[in-house]
Amino acid sequence: MARSGARRGGAGSGGDGADGSQGGNAAGTAPKATVSDVARRAGVSAATVSRVLNSSHPVAPATRAKVMRAIRDLDYVVNAHARALAGSHTKTVAIILSDVTAPFFNTIAGGVQRQAALEGRLCLICASDGDPERELAIVSMLREQRTDAVFLIGGIADTPEYRERMARLAYALDGAGSRLVLCGRPSPGDDLPVTVVEYDNEGGAYAVASHLLSAGHERIVFLGGHEGNTATDARTAGLRRAMAAYGLTLDPRLIRPGRLNRSFGYEGTRRLLAEGLPFTAIMACDDPVAAGAVAALREAGRGVPDEVSVVGYDDLSPAEDVHPALTTVHIPHEELGRTAVRLALHRDDPERPAQHVVLGTHVVVRQSVAPRGRG
Repeated sequence: MARSGARRGGAGSGGDGADGSQGGNAAGTAPKATVSDVARRAGVSAATVSRVLNSSHPVAPATRAKVMRAIRDLDYVVNAHARALAGSHTKTVAIILSDVTAPFFNTIAGGVQRQAALEGRLCLICASDGDPERELAIVSMLREQRTDAVFLIGGIADTPEYRERMARLAYALDGAGSRLVLCGRPSPGDDLPVTVVEYDNEGGAYAVASHLLSAGHERIVFLGGHEGNTATDARTAGLRRAMAAYGLTLDPRLIRPGRLNRSFGYEGTRRLLAEGLPFTAIMACDDPVAAGAVAALREAGRGVPDEVSVVGYDDLSPAEDVHPALTTVHIPHEELGRTAVRLALHRDDPERPAQHVVLGTHVVVRQSVAPRGRG
C-alpha cells in the first residue's frame, strides 16, 4: 500500500532526518514541507536554512529574513524530537534569580526574555533563593537539557569560592555547547568561556555623590547593602572617590550596612537619628532604602530636601513615587538583558567579538537634593 508524501534519505528527508523536518504523513494528506523545499523557496542552500534554524553560525540579516519568509509561506514545522536526536539545542535560554520578587532582577530578566523571544528562544526562569548549591543543581539540569545560555543576574559576594564555582559552571556549560552569562555583575576571572554584561556601577555612584558634594554636603551617610557584595562595594568606592576629589574622607560611622528594602531604610535612618551623629545627606544603596529613609526623616520632622538631602540608586519604583521624587542613578536594566542575549547567542559572529561589555549609567535629577543649609 503506497504512502502519500513518504520520503527517504537526502538533505530533505523526513522526521528522523538531521535537519529536523517532518516528512511523510498519513495516507491521503499532503506532504509537509522539508528543509529542501524551504531552501528552494528562499533561493539558498539547505545548509543555510539549517544554520538559520539552529543559530549555529552567523547568517546575514537579509538572508535570514528570506529563509524565515519561506518558512512562513510553506508552513514549515520543525520536528523537535528529530532535532534532539541529531544533537541540536532546545532553543531555550534560562535565567536563574536569587529573588524573583525584586524589581532590579525582574526588569533585567524582562530584557532577557524580550530579546530571547526575538531570537526565537523560549525563556525559562528559575529561583535559587540565594543558595549556591541550589544554583549549581539548576545549572546542571539546564546543561543536561542542552539550554543555549544560562543567565545569572545581579551582585554577588566576590569570594575565591564564588570564582571557583563560576569557573566550574562556565566550563561545564561550554563543554555542552551552552554559555554562562553574567548580567549586572563583574567577571569572575580572565579567559573563562563566559559572556559578561555589566554597568558602570562605581561611575554612577561617583556621579551622584559628586552631585551631593557640589551642593555643599560633606557629611554623607551610605545606607544599605553589605560589604563584600560586588554592587555595594562598587557604590561605596564611587562615594569614597568623589569625596577624595573634594579633599574629604568618608566617616566610617556613617556607613550603615543592611538589607536592600524599604524597611531597613526606615529603621536604619531612625537609629541614625537617635544616635545624634551629624549628617546632611543620605546616599542610599538603592531606591527602596532611600524611600524608607525619606519616610523616617519626615516622621521625625526633618525636611527633605531642605534639612537632609536623599539620593537613591537604580531608578526603579519607588524613585518617582515618593515625595519628594528621588534623585537617583539610572541603570539601563532592559538593555543589560537584551545585550546579554545578543552577545551570548551570537558569540561566534566575527562582527561581535567582545564578550565583556560595560554599559553606562547617569544621574536622574529630581527634587530630593537641595544645597546644604537651605532650611
